[in-house]
Amino acid sequence: MKRFRNILYVVEPSVSQEAGLARAVSLAENNQAMLTLIDVIPEEMLDLSLVPRGPSAVEFRDAVMAERRTWIESLIVPHADRVACHIEVLTGITFIEVIRAVLRDDHDLVIKTAENPEWSRLLFGSDDMHLMRKCPCPVWLMKPGERPDYRCIVAAVDVDVHRAVPDEQVLNDSILDLAFSLALSDFAELHLVHAWDAPEAGFVGIWANDPDTTERHIVEMEQSRHQVGMDRLTYRLRERIGSEAYDYLSPRVHLTMGSARKQIPQLVEKLKADLVVMGTVARTGIPGFIIGNTAEAVLHQLQCSVLALKPPSFVSPVTLK
Repeated sequence: MKRFRNILYVVEPSVSQEAGLARAVSLAENNQAMLTLIDVIPEEMLDLSLVPRGPSAVEFRDAVMAERRTWIESLIVPHADRVACHIEVLTGITFIEVIRAVLRDDHDLVIKTAENPEWSRLLFGSDDMHLMRKCPCPVWLMKPGERPDYRCIVAAVDVDVHRAVPDEQVLNDSILDLAFSLALSDFAELHLVHAWDAPEAGFVGIWANDPDTTERHIVEMEQSRHQVGMDRLTYRLRERIGSEAYDYLSPRVHLTMGSARKQIPQLVEKLKADLVVMGTVARTGIPGFIIGNTAEAVLHQLQCSVLALKPPSFVSPVTLK
């Protein structure tokens, strides 16, 4: 079971903080973890030229930051007897300062309520997407006003049956471990999903004498390969957590044929999932290409909370300097 020891909660002033903060406090309490609340004020909000007459630049900055700190302190009053919270009020660009805090203080989980911009149908805003792309530790983006406990959790894994992918097994195991742990703590249903495809089957008519039989054979063989891959994943999961716990939760495995960018969002919607646990790093080694096209397409369609993970070899492009 994954245990967090140093959790960073990002205050998002544009939406209600109650549900997200309550979840962060509960997680910190259950894991006996440190909890830090971080608030990042954009520099443009501290532009003294916007104030006709008044204090000096330093006085104005200090007053604004003190006001934000007081507001954050009021948010944690209901939880003061459960966990001690450290507060940081910084200035700059939110996602950059959050990632720098992760690098500087060795946080192992970032929790944030999704921006849910009013002008867009998307749940996740710019800072949310930057964090999922570039933050080295897991990022848990929560839907505003979500349930205090989840009823349905989906773990989306990617299994390449044709070639070895560095860190793939570690990432998939981490996704399943986290999803299982959360499902167990919330008494939620757990669904394991892997979407696969056999695009070569669509071209058999060019060369096969019996296209229908050949296509069916290709599809069956490909499905069998992916089934074996998922069986290995679930076997390792059972080995790690024990048969009793595995059988108690009885996760349901979905091996769906088709594009992951279509199949995963459709299944998530059908199941009315509260949370999707998934990886967000592409397999390609192209510099700067640090989120998978498929992951990006899936995220843009989701309307539920997301817990996004990176492989252990991931290095953030954001630095402390």
